[in-house]
Amino acid sequence: MHGKEREPKNYTVQEKKSLATMARERAMTYGISNASIEELLAIILGGSVPDETMNQLLTEGIVKISTLTVEELTKLQGITKQKAVKLIAAFGLAFKLASTSPVNRPIIKCPKDAATLVMEEMRHLDREHFCALLLNTKHQVLAKETVSIGTLNSSMVHPRELFKFAVKRSAAALILVHNHPSGDPTPSREDREITMRLREAGAIIGIEVLDHIIIGDNKFASFKEMALLT
Repeated sequence: MHGKEREPKNYTVQEKKSLATMARERAMTYGISNASIEELLAIILGGSVPDETMNQLLTEGIVKISTLTVEELTKLQGITKQKAVKLIAAFGLAFKLASTSPVNRPIIKCPKDAATLVMEEMRHLDREHFCALLLNTKHQVLAKETVSIGTLNSSMVHPRELFKFAVKRSAAALILVHNHPSGDPTPSREDREITMRLREAGAIIGIEVLDHIIIGDNKFASFKEMALLT
């Protein structure tokens, strides 16, 4: 008995992904901050660059690639003029960022410097704002971050919230700053307790809390000057 012939099954062969495509997907999965040079190149150039070209670029090294001209890049298979310009622009932006001078960053040499920096901004606030001045090893101000905003006479501060800003900015040290809406900068018991707690947390992760400045109405109190950090 002759049965009906079975039709052959259609099998789909999965197309092999290029190195550039896989590298770009890895970077998007694990984040740009964790991306390798290969993955960053893949994002800039796109996934259509042949494996041969990707391998050649990686063999040349990032320093050599940064010196190539548009004409030299477009000689590589899969590198169009548009891709070459994008790559050169990315290096140009990196060079400008690396050469940006930090001369405009304020330097904190004493408690008054820190207080002066934030006085006009914070003296008239009607709620307690707890902030941090993030400093590099030369005590230049990298950033001022607002950690929390509280009620009329209190603000809740958790070490996790404070130090995530410091770690993100690679700060070497920081100065705590908050205001008293009453205008009186005298430290409260709660101010002393939170300062000690944050100093202890900073010591564990290697980021020193240099001072705690309390801003009043055109006057301030410094824990360092008042010898309250011992």
